Amino acid sequence: MRRPRAGLFWLLALVVAAEAILAGLGVWQLQRLAWKTGVIAQIEARAEAAPEPLPPQAEWGDLRPDDYEYRHVWLSGRYENDKEALVFRASGGPRREPGYLVLAPLRLRSGAYVLVNRGFVPLDRKNAETRSAGNIEGETRVTGLMRRPEPRNFFTPRDDPASGSYFTRDPGLIAAHFALAPAAPFSIDADDAPVPGGWPKGGATELAIPNNHLSYALTWFGLGLSLAGVFGAYAWSEFRSRA
Repeated sequence: MRRPRAGLFWLLALVVAAEAILAGLGVWQLQRLAWKTGVIAQIEARAEAAPEPLPPQAEWGDLRPDDYEYRHVWLSGRYENDKEALVFRASGGPRREPGYLVLAPLRLRSGAYVLVNRGFVPLDRKNAETRSAGNIEGETRVTGLMRRPEPRNFFTPRDDPASGSYFTRDPGLIAAHFALAPAAPFSIDADDAPVPGGWPKGGATELAIPNNHLSYALTWFGLGLSLAGVFGAYAWSEFRSRA
């Protein structure tokens, strides 16, 4: 029986290294799965809890987004409907159609402002005149979920307050444009509640957060098994051909 070529042992070394990488990626995805499962459970618990009073203004500067994100709260104030901002969404509402989130400042009795995402409107309801019945006048109570400023990525178009073109929920930017001060560093996603005229439609928060880490982990582990099987078959054929 002839000895197998030295190249086979180098190939084995490469396969072992690749297997270590694939196994590591699989384990990392399992860790991500545990983390994501905990995050989703926390979001559901906060969103489904009974609304609690909005944190007082004196605490706003010390709030950490991870501590308040999706917290269910209530607050009272008066909408300044002439200062609404529209944030574009490629898909939203019951029909998953393009449209806008309507963000309006709610002035609290203290004089501070909180931007409230009142809900979604389709493209043909962009102009405030088409949904004027939905403007709530006077003192009102709002319940909803606290939200951190929305991050942007490489593909997010730049917000342009001067033209009214927004693509992120950025309360600081919107408050600065309308000279709202003092203003909360967070926004509120209003609950789905009846609105005169039907628009905007509240409850626009996306709570169906994907969690695909298990499938990712199985993919990496599966690639590792496939690689081991292919190498095993190749090595066996090499040994047999040299027997």
